[in-house]
Amino acid sequence: MCPKFSNGFLNRLFISCAEILIFAIAMIIILPCSGCKKKPAPAAYAQAQNSSGTNRTESGADKSNQALPGGSEDNPPPGPTHKHAAFRERQTERVRMVDRQIRRRGVTDPNVLAALKTVPRHAFVQSRDLRQAYNDHPLPIGSGQTISQPYIVGYMSEALNLKPDFKVLEIGTGSGYQAAVCAEIVSQVNTIEIIEALAESAKKRLKELGYENVFVKNADGYFGWKEEAPFDAIIITCAAGFVPPPLIEQLKPGGIMVLPLGSPFGYQVLVMVTKDHKGKTSSKELLPVRFVPMLGRSERGR
Repeated sequence: MCPKFSNGFLNRLFISCAEILIFAIAMIIILPCSGCKKKPAPAAYAQAQNSSGTNRTESGADKSNQALPGGSEDNPPPGPTHKHAAFRERQTERVRMVDRQIRRRGVTDPNVLAALKTVPRHAFVQSRDLRQAYNDHPLPIGSGQTISQPYIVGYMSEALNLKPDFKVLEIGTGSGYQAAVCAEIVSQVNTIEIIEALAESAKKRLKELGYENVFVKNADGYFGWKEEAPFDAIIITCAAGFVPPPLIEQLKPGGIMVLPLGSPFGYQVLVMVTKDHKGKTSSKELLPVRFVPMLGRSERGR
């Protein structure tokens, strides 16, 4: 004999069975994914990795895809390598030189200060003067010429407002120190020395130190370097009675020239010459200085 159930009981039983069935179906769907972490689709992941790798490759190519010495404006010569042992020597002295002699006296261009901390000045002086290499004064380098006082090198370099893509002309190579400081900042330096012995020794020294973006020429700096003109900046490290006209012509519109003007045995002043985009020049006196005289055509006057 089967038991009799009321309609209310049967309804509640039916509802309970239905809820159990729905719960079971939901568990079947959810359980396989429980505890799993969502991973990116393989194709998207590969694409992200490839995109990152491509960016690094392009960045590296930008740094290494440089022309050999004598490159064009779009493909400049390689810069200094800093592999020579001299760059690792006397670093503390260079930092002290910059902090005490140059920064405290108003030179603030970070590129210039970094260059002066990098270039081993002791590699540009005579062996008898090695102990004085980082002192705040010029030193003789032979043939009646000198390596400039560190502060003046920093001051003149800053006055040129040097940029990484600049091509610079230097008149008066001397030991090559000023050229090396500029070469740490700019793309290319062309430097002229009228004394053959100094030109040859500077060329050899700069090559040994890894300055592949510096080109030395033995010639009269009065006439500049017409084949390589125009120049973004021109620096003259010997005193003239006037600004040589060929150098004004070879200065690019918008460019800056810095040079000492005055008598070899009298008053000299450092002057900044600027050329506007219409080719008009103007000058400004900066500070009194003392430089060796400019030799060659400049000695004969205008």
